[in-house]
Amino acid sequence: MATTKMLRFVSVGPATPEKRPASERREDFHEIYAGYIAAKAEEQASRCSQCGVPFCQVHCPLQNNIPDWLKLTAEGRLEEAYEVSSATNNMPEVCGRICPQDRLCEGNCVIEQSTHGAVTIGSVEKYITDTAWANGWVKPIAPPRERTQSIGIIGAGPAGLAAAEELRKLGFQVTVYDRYDRAGGLLIYGIPSFKLEKEIVERRTKRLEDGGVVFKTEFEVGRDATLAELRDMHDAILIATGVYKARALGVPGAGLAGVFPAMDYLTASNRKGLGDAVAAFEDGALNADGKNVVVIGGGDTAMDCVRTAVRQGATRVTCLYRRDRENMPGSMREVANAEEEGVTFEWLAAPKAILGEGRASAVRAQRMRLGLPDSSGRRAPEAIPGATFDVAADIVIEALGFDPEDLPTLFGASELKVSRWGTIACDFRTQMTNVEGVFGAGDIVRGASLVVWAIKDGRDAAAQIASYLEAKAALTRLAAE
Repeated sequence: MATTKMLRFVSVGPATPEKRPASERREDFHEIYAGYIAAKAEEQASRCSQCGVPFCQVHCPLQNNIPDWLKLTAEGRLEEAYEVSSATNNMPEVCGRICPQDRLCEGNCVIEQSTHGAVTIGSVEKYITDTAWANGWVKPIAPPRERTQSIGIIGAGPAGLAAAEELRKLGFQVTVYDRYDRAGGLLIYGIPSFKLEKEIVERRTKRLEDGGVVFKTEFEVGRDATLAELRDMHDAILIATGVYKARALGVPGAGLAGVFPAMDYLTASNRKGLGDAVAAFEDGALNADGKNVVVIGGGDTAMDCVRTAVRQGATRVTCLYRRDRENMPGSMREVANAEEEGVTFEWLAAPKAILGEGRASAVRAQRMRLGLPDSSGRRAPEAIPGATFDVAADIVIEALGFDPEDLPTLFGASELKVSRWGTIACDFRTQMTNVEGVFGAGDIVRGASLVVWAIKDGRDAAAQIASYLEAKAALTRLAAE
């Protein structure tokens, strides 16, 4: 096969797959980008400069071998590109869809720094693995040998699923426990379908099931079994629950009807899309149709909420954020998509009170300005005296971030140590907690973060658990001799 010449960034500009018009995509929850055709994927991959020091790879939490699979894609060697891509990432098609590439690989692409425009890494990554699924290249897990040792994983989100796959590849017996009725965690219930259609996640969990991973859904640790009881059932435990405790508004009126945490709103919408009966949606409480919606926050969750409200038929959708556009934590691509779809952004505006008699009717917002940098290095917002305004609101959504739940109490494990932030305290070398044989991974250890970091943590935890169990088995053999 003739190879496609690389380093074509000097003659070929960056081009993402075609994006559906905003007027069309406002009407449904389907993904907004079309797929690449083969020729376009090869052309875009050929723009890679094959750097001696690939900054894209350095700035990827998973250290994906991006230049390698770009070159293979440019040469039309897609099955090999898939093998390279999946060697370091358990869900490349998920990361290709929802990673903030503009802050990670693409934002640090060398040709982006040289003003030629980044290689469209995320779109090519998505294309490679979607093609692999379509062609049957994604095979069920088939361990070279079976081991008798078992691992219980608490949480079926990205960290838990990544760990389950890695451990199952090694032949361990793996059971994943999750309190929801479907596996996938945030990928199923937290991220809207217009960013990640649910069959993409469901085919991943089915592959794990086909490979021997056991899923026990609607299982709450502490209710159905304590942590101690799970330890008796398994040789090791991984806690990968994520963080779901919403940070609440600390303003007058925050307890009024019509004020909801972001996850309640997104979960109801995703359940409705999956065909579930959702009482809070049917009675209108969590349905934005015909309503004024105000979302408070500036992260990716806030963007998910405003864009969901648009699709539900909201009359007006407003996002309040206390800093300016340049200092918001969410993806700039998501902000641009939201603006195209009709969302109004009120920058440098913080909620001062929720107004209403029994039910929210408006948000009183305080105009802000940026002062000196705070402890995080970002310029701290400060109020402009006397500068307030009101925004009509039938639904107010709190998208202020997430904190850990009180796992020692929930799990009936008072001995389990947590950090001062409430995250599970782990040895960062071994990822083991203070409880023998109990490990931690993902947001419940590092705090609310990106899906790609959760996948990395799950992979790392799997390696540490395997080492721990192998060492334990070796000691058992020595004692028996």
